[in-house]
Amino acid sequence: MGLAVTAQHKILSFLPHLGLARLKICDMKDTVFELAILGSGSGGNSALITTGNCRILVDIGFSARQICQRLGALGVTPDSLNAILLTHEHGDHTAGLDVFSRKFKVPIYCNRLTAEALRGQGIAANAPWTIFTTGASFTIRDLDVQTFYVPHDAVDPVGFIASSGYGSIGFLTDLGFATKLVQERIREVHTLVVETNHDERKLQDDPKRPWSVKQRILSRHGHLSNHAAATLVANIAGNYLERVILGHLSRDCNTQELALGEMERLGLDRLELFCAQQHDVSPRFAIGRTLPEATDLADLAKIAEQVDPVAYHQAYDYHTQYTLSLQWDAL
Repeated sequence: MGLAVTAQHKILSFLPHLGLARLKICDMKDTVFELAILGSGSGGNSALITTGNCRILVDIGFSARQICQRLGALGVTPDSLNAILLTHEHGDHTAGLDVFSRKFKVPIYCNRLTAEALRGQGIAANAPWTIFTTGASFTIRDLDVQTFYVPHDAVDPVGFIASSGYGSIGFLTDLGFATKLVQERIREVHTLVVETNHDERKLQDDPKRPWSVKQRILSRHGHLSNHAAATLVANIAGNYLERVILGHLSRDCNTQELALGEMERLGLDRLELFCAQQHDVSPRFAIGRTLPEATDLADLAKIAEQVDPVAYHQAYDYHTQYTLSLQWDAL
């Protein structure tokens, strides 16, 4: 009995760790959490995440000179960056990596196979690399990052969820098919960056691409069409999603009007929709939602999960393991 009481007191003393919700709610009033798309399309893709304590690029698919110019348009200096996250090794996501990393020594975050594919070509061979396992979560300063596999014709492509303060961003830049795993991972994001690569009819009628290339693009390891992307958004739209940024439009097989039109056709114009451009830097998008009122600990736990799903689940897993070990100690 004494052991059981002791264990109970230990569990009660651990409950402050679940004060994540309280801490986050208090801290996020002045939280800076913004997203800007430096450019997106067949010729290059890159985005900038800004928080109160870090600046991070997601992909670097333009020349180093172009990246510097586009950052400058946002008032950001390249040497102020804290990390570059890579979704995969294709050139339209890594074109500026070698020169940029040699000049600015910004840490590069990617999985092992992506790093090997790039370093095997002599790209950023001497740069500071941080290797993560696909499916892992990690933190860069005040930004929590969750990774997950996406189907695409690269060595080990990933999507990201970036969370900081009250809100999160999902990145689905290249994928041929939205698996159940993908849909579950992005279901609670506030802002979703998703590729709307092509209009199926325009792709099929395109005289420049041989049938083999069209088959690859249309395959489950290719790229999402306007209809496939709109269907994905419709499937996950609920109480969380407020903004969708359409990206990676084919210069030959898509238009902004077609991509946005498919979203509207499925009734998604109730969301904030924005189509990223190849040659233009987007506005800064503030990431965040209005907080619900919390009346008890259960509500706080729910809010904590919405505030920062990555940090919440890490805390929850630790709490579960801690409680289980206490139960064993009490036997």
